[in-house]
Amino acid sequence: MKFKRLATLAFSAFLSGLVSAQSFPVKPITIIIGSTPGSTTDGLARAMGLEITKETGQPVIIDNKAGAFGGIAAQAAARAAPDGYTLFITTNTTQAANPHLLKKLPYDPIKDFAPVGRLVQGYMLMVVNPAVKAQTVGEFIALAKKEPGKLSFGSGSSSARVAVELFQHMSGTRLNYVPYKANPAAVMDLVGGQTDLMIVDLTTSLPQVKAGKLRALGVSSPTRSPLVPGVPTISEAGLAGYEANHWNALYAPAGTPATIVARLNEMARRAMAAEPLRRFAEQNGMEVAVTSPEELGRFQLAELDRWGRIIKNAGIQPE
Repeated sequence: MKFKRLATLAFSAFLSGLVSAQSFPVKPITIIIGSTPGSTTDGLARAMGLEITKETGQPVIIDNKAGAFGGIAAQAAARAAPDGYTLFITTNTTQAANPHLLKKLPYDPIKDFAPVGRLVQGYMLMVVNPAVKAQTVGEFIALAKKEPGKLSFGSGSSSARVAVELFQHMSGTRLNYVPYKANPAAVMDLVGGQTDLMIVDLTTSLPQVKAGKLRALGVSSPTRSPLVPGVPTISEAGLAGYEANHWNALYAPAGTPATIVARLNEMARRAMAAEPLRRFAEQNGMEVAVTSPEELGRFQLAELDRWGRIIKNAGIQPE
C-alpha cells in the first residue's frame, strides 16, 4: 500500500511538472548576458527575445552584466532561481576558456548550470588600426617581429584574447595585452588608435571595416567568409594552420526542472529557425547550430578540454 501511495505521488508530481511546462511561461523572462549592448551576444539575445515574445506573449528582459570576462553575469545566472524565468546566453568564454585563464571563478561552468542548447557558432576577423603599417597578415607579423612588444592588442572576451595569444604563439611575435570589459569598448579604442590589433567577432568589427575605420587582414575561419570575400583567411595569408572560433549557447540555473529545460529548448529551436535569427547569424559570420540539452553538455565538456589545450600551448598563465 505504501509503495502504491509513493508511486501515485511520484506520478502526480510528474503530471504537475508536465502541465507546468506546457503553460510555461506565465510571466516575463530575463536573459542575463556578460557583455555590453552592441556585442554579438547582446544582438543574439535581443533577437531571440523578440521571437520568444511573439510566441508566448511574455516580455523578455535583457540584463547586461559586463565584466570579469563574463564572470559577473555567470555568477548572477548561477544564483538565480531555477524556475526557467532567468536564463543565461553566453559563450565559450565563460563555459570553456575562463576555467583555464582564471585561478578563481565565482561560479562552476558545469555544476552551476543546466544546458538548454547551443545556438550559433562562428569565426572572427583580424583587424588593425589604419595607422598600422601592415596591409597583410604576413606584413603584420614582420612588423611585430621587428619591434617586439611595441604593438598592442585589446580584448573584452576570452575568445578575442586567446585568438591573439594563439596568433602570437604560432607566429613567434610578442604584443602588449590590454584588457577590456567587453569587445565593443575594445573595438572603439582600436578605432581611436589606443591599440593596434584585435581578432574579434564580425558583429563588432565589420561595421568599422566597412566604414573605413579599421583594416581587415584576415578571417579566422578555415575558408573565406562570404561577408568579406576579398579578405583571405589568416591561414592562407601568412600563418598556415591558424583557426579560431566562438559559439553561443543557452543555459538555465542548475536544478531547473527537466520539463522546463525541454520547453526552453523547443522555444530556442523555433526562435533560431525564424527568419530574423537566421538573417542575424548570416550577417554576423555565424551559422545556426542548435543542439539538444544533452548534446550541449557533451559539447561543453569537449570544449573545456580543447580550450585548455589551446591556452596551455599558447603559454598563457592563469591570472
